[in-house]
Amino acid sequence: MAEKTEKRVAVVTGASRGIGAEIAKSLAAQGRHVVLVARNLEKLDAVKAEIEADGGSAESRTCDIADGAAVAAMIDGVFDDHGRLDILVNNAGITRDNLSMRMSDEEFDDVINTNLRSAFVACRAAARPMMRGKWGRIINISSVAGLVGNPGQVNYAASKAGLVGMTKSLAKELAGKNITANVVAPGFIETDMTDVLPDAIKEGVKTFTPLKRMGQAVEIASAVAYFASEGSSYTTGQVLAVDGGMTMC
Repeated sequence: MAEKTEKRVAVVTGASRGIGAEIAKSLAAQGRHVVLVARNLEKLDAVKAEIEADGGSAESRTCDIADGAAVAAMIDGVFDDHGRLDILVNNAGITRDNLSMRMSDEEFDDVINTNLRSAFVACRAAARPMMRGKWGRIINISSVAGLVGNPGQVNYAASKAGLVGMTKSLAKELAGKNITANVVAPGFIETDMTDVLPDAIKEGVKTFTPLKRMGQAVEIASAVAYFASEGSSYTTGQVLAVDGGMTMC
């Protein structure tokens, strides 16, 4: 194991773009050393360069989040290299949308494995170094789909609802070790994934969202930054919907 890194170390999955990239930038701005995780090294390095240009500290690590063994090895590698792991943000996820009557077993399993099982594997692996350090923050990125459901997304909604239950259970298991576990549930956020939606759907989202707009990735990052902060030490097992009031209705 390498000499212990002075800064708190944060792992962010799905950090190569969109919400994940903004989360990574926000944590780096807090003074954390951020380990950027995704499959595309070129995109990770671009985010890393942005962080370093702003005076932050980051590194890139490629990993197929759907591969549980690779996820566990990545977490272990971070601890071996830095002597600590303080913050874990499980943000990576996929969609395989289809109506339930047409959804294949493969479409269901792919989403559950990537969005839920991989997060469990990462949490299990990260809990050990957090317990050794007597401090930890686990933040899992769910979705309003996991809170209220969404047609055509039985698999995605199940995976995101599963994250909520898993996180609440982890919060109870790990509270005595000074480790908190919380959930951020984004609504419709402007990213490259939502950019491809038809304009009619985008306008419909704005209509039934009380704030009458889509959210920004930085607004999700701000919520994660709170849960990752020293000041959130008395907050655990919570779900924060950052959705413009959508689930309030």
